[in-house]
Amino acid sequence: MSLWKACVFSLLLANAVYFLWARGFARPSSAVDAAPPATLKLASEAPATTAPSSAPVASAPGPAAAPGSAAAAAHVAAPSALLTDVKRCITIGPFPDVAEAAHAAATLRGGGYQPRQRVMEGDVWTGVWVYLTLPSTPAAVEQVRAKLKSGGIDDALEMPGPNDKPVISLGLYSESRRAQARVAQAQALGLNPGIADRKRAGDVYWVDIDLKPTDSMLNPADLEGETGRIVRLEVKGCPVAENPTS
Repeated sequence: MSLWKACVFSLLLANAVYFLWARGFARPSSAVDAAPPATLKLASEAPATTAPSSAPVASAPGPAAAPGSAAAAAHVAAPSALLTDVKRCITIGPFPDVAEAAHAAATLRGGGYQPRQRVMEGDVWTGVWVYLTLPSTPAAVEQVRAKLKSGGIDDALEMPGPNDKPVISLGLYSESRRAQARVAQAQALGLNPGIADRKRAGDVYWVDIDLKPTDSMLNPADLEGETGRIVRLEVKGCPVAENPTS
């Protein structure tokens, strides 16, 4: 009978041990501590891995560099550096003689510019021409001459006009005031004079300057050398220098 009790007690003990082992209470402490608890880490905290030296690593296109990085700073600074090197060259002229060109250059130099003078062949403006169209008959021409003389205009001359047609010249004027006075004098006699620019071929002078990035276009009237003098100046882009042939 004692043997039977011993067998039953052994079976009960074995079942108890199996139950505890299945629930995890009987596992060795080394097995429980072998795997540490999982934790979350940032990508920047992950250890860097070394790529095999035998296989080159191709860099995939990624997002642009951060604004604070050196690459981003160079990328942003490059366009502004280029803009500071842009030059806007303009030329003012034509001046009929070197004295007027020198006066304009001195005025520009006083404004902080570095003027450069050029000379080239062109049309030299000589003044405003006041004239009358010549009548078609000799009798009508004599009547006009008599009318001009009675009105105090006794220096009228017959010569080829702007269109190579004969006209009666009433004078060539470089000042607007004097030209307007002669026109008004002829109109008071019942005549209708015409006006035209008179030019001749010769050397003309130009002044080149580089505008600053914040400068606006210049007004040619600001470079007028003599008060009341008619100005026929232009402001345009500098001529493009030809590349020297090698």
